[in-house]
Amino acid sequence: MALKIQRQPKENSQRLAYRFAKRIRKSGILLEARKKQFRRHPQNYQSQKKSALRRIKLKEEYEKLKKIGKI
Repeated sequence: MALKIQRQPKENSQRLAYRFAKRIRKSGILLEARKKQFRRHPQNYQSQKKSALRRIKLKEEYEKLKKIGKI
C-alpha cells in the first residue's frame, strides 16, 4: 500500500510535508508499522518449558525461605 503525493502548483515544501503526514495518519500505515515493530513473538516449546521449570524452582525456594522465617 503505497501513498503517492505530488506537489501542487504554488505549494511550498512545508505544506507538502504537512499534507503527506496527514495522509499517512489517515491511512493507518504508521500505526500498523508500530504494531509490527513492538510485536512479541511466541516462545518455542523448549524455552516455554525452561521458563516454567525456573518458575517452579523459584516458588519452591520462596516457600522454603518462608517456612524457616527468612521472609
